Amino acid sequence: MTTTEATMTSSKNSKSKQQPAEHNGGPVWDWAAGHGPVTGALSATTGAFAVATTGAATAMPPGWALAVGAAGAIGHTAAGIRLRNAGRTIAARAASWLVGAGWTTWAMTHGPLTWQALGSLAVIGVGTATVTRSTNLYEEAREEEALHAEERAVALELSQERRAIAEEWVERIQRVCGLTVRVLAVEHWPTGTGFTIDAELPGGTTYDQIAARAAGLSADAHLPHGCTATAGPGIHQGRTLIDVSTVNALETETPYPSDYAPLSLHTGIPWGYRSNAEHIQTYLREQCALVVGPTGSGKTNMVHVILAGFARATDILTFVIDLNAGSAGLSWVLPALNHQPREGERPMRPGIDWLAGTVEEANVMLDAVVRVGKQRKIAYQALMAREDTDLLPVGPSIPQVMLVIDEGAEILTSTDKTLKELAKKILEVIRMLRAMGIRTVLTALGSTGAVLGNLMIRREAKVRVALTGGEKEGMDLSKLFPGTRGLKVDQAPYKGAGFMGTPESPAALFKCWRILPSQIREIVAATSERHPVLDDVSAKAAGEAYARRWDADRIAWMHSPEPSPLAPADGAVGEPRRGLNLSALRDRPAAQSGPEQGAGSDVDRLADAFMREIDEHFGTTTEPDHSRPERDRPQRPGLNLSALRDNRDSTPEQGATAGRDSGPDWLADAIAAITEAGAAGMKPSAVADRVNRSRQAVREALKAAAERGELVYRDNGPHSVYVHPDHA
Repeated sequence: MTTTEATMTSSKNSKSKQQPAEHNGGPVWDWAAGHGPVTGALSATTGAFAVATTGAATAMPPGWALAVGAAGAIGHTAAGIRLRNAGRTIAARAASWLVGAGWTTWAMTHGPLTWQALGSLAVIGVGTATVTRSTNLYEEAREEEALHAEERAVALELSQERRAIAEEWVERIQRVCGLTVRVLAVEHWPTGTGFTIDAELPGGTTYDQIAARAAGLSADAHLPHGCTATAGPGIHQGRTLIDVSTVNALETETPYPSDYAPLSLHTGIPWGYRSNAEHIQTYLREQCALVVGPTGSGKTNMVHVILAGFARATDILTFVIDLNAGSAGLSWVLPALNHQPREGERPMRPGIDWLAGTVEEANVMLDAVVRVGKQRKIAYQALMAREDTDLLPVGPSIPQVMLVIDEGAEILTSTDKTLKELAKKILEVIRMLRAMGIRTVLTALGSTGAVLGNLMIRREAKVRVALTGGEKEGMDLSKLFPGTRGLKVDQAPYKGAGFMGTPESPAALFKCWRILPSQIREIVAATSERHPVLDDVSAKAAGEAYARRWDADRIAWMHSPEPSPLAPADGAVGEPRRGLNLSALRDRPAAQSGPEQGAGSDVDRLADAFMREIDEHFGTTTEPDHSRPERDRPQRPGLNLSALRDNRDSTPEQGATAGRDSGPDWLADAIAAITEAGAAGMKPSAVADRVNRSRQAVREALKAAAERGELVYRDNGPHSVYVHPDHA
């Protein structure tokens, strides 16, 4: 029945959303909103009046209205039982159907337009609104009570579990450490890998007494391998927080997060995660860092994770020194050097700002860094006075310089004369340039006394990492983390796992993410537009050494796939290198002979000159030719010797001249490819791939062609190209 349906529906839609609407004036009707107690009762009474009036005018049988009302009451009673409504709610809804149907039947019989009929209808409407409001409030109260009861049941269950954990660990600490503590709270980790116990210590004791027995507590609790019970400082000195890991989160290899969102030096750079899966943030505005790890412990991967964080930061420029052929930084440079920008595309910037792979380049870099730091001290005094700080305000406009030195701790302890000079400059950077936003990250092969014997390293490198990988030799954790007890190498036997301590977080187990070469290339591309630019004051202080750091001659070693020639041994200066004894090279004419032919060739030349002079003065006859005529031999295919490639179609003299004048035979194809490239030109690496030659050989040939005027070299740092003169 329409009248009662509106009344019943009003209780269900009392919490309908209201849709705001803009209007200029007058009432606004929200036709999508449900009925409340008042509007529902009004709709029900007007509907009943309309049905009664229409039925009386058309002589409708009154029993029909009563039958529909009974059916509606039965249907709502069944629905209320299914929804588990309260009994009073079911009775109120059924009664509203029956009362509305009864009034409609009576009004159709006696007439709906009498004052008696209208007054009774108004009373029914008010009663329906009151009852509906009452039942709605009662149902809401029942729902809230049910929710609270469920929460109380869960809390009771958790409380019982926490009480059991608290009682168990109070007994365990008493048994293992001889201390009686009072557990104040037990907090489960969101990752589900463990829990933290907040305990109050007995008088006169410290948390160190529990931390020293961490291994005993872990064994007594039968924790899995790699899980520990580590005690740390609490909210005050009389309390301690005991972190108990129950799932070994360090066993599995976790890839580096694929979210390459911007980072900042001031909000922290993530380097890994704890055993509770919590990320570790490092704050390096004033601190240096030291990362130690033997071979195979994941130290190189850790360096790449560090460089990834620096590349994502908007206020950091990274300089890298790696005397092992620059291997730590090449992965962050080559994607940009090999990038060929399309039309309208900006060149890709390397992931690091400067890379030094030799002692000479490292000296140039450190000299420039020292000049930058000293010039900043002078030029930014007014800025620091305005900001009322003694630290240079570092940001995207004045970026911090992070100097990452792979195996830099070994450089500081080396006895080699050249490395000792390099070490002095590194220590000068560490000692003098903290306030000016220049900090270092050093790596080492182990935490030995030789590495940590330098007071400057121990004092400035407050962020310390020990990648153990299960290696015990040269891993003295007590020297790397003095004052921290209970750390054992065998707790982190996995590659990339170890211990990490910062001024904000005490030394504890951690693991570094695994970063793949493909991710490095993705990060270089994703952060190319994000890197800051060195401020003008610092750039002027760094000078040409910094401005020309990507010149072709200074980065040529990054492209060359050919190994550098071995240095001659002592006393062997000038001696030829021994190679294959090729017959193709044995019988070369004198025109191709060089000084390497030795003293015998000089004697032969003197003898020939002497014989010619005798013939001129004494008119002697020529000697008869007793040599046997050469036999015609059929041409056979043989080895494709590089010694013969450039002289296939010319005499030795002509081949040498042609090689000097026009270059190798593949140079024509290279020039044609460069011509096709148009004004954009081509990089030497792209030309090498086109003609299938080594980059070093292609670079030398193109350089010679540019000197002859056949090509034009357009110097643009790592994006330098060769262009045909027609397109230059």
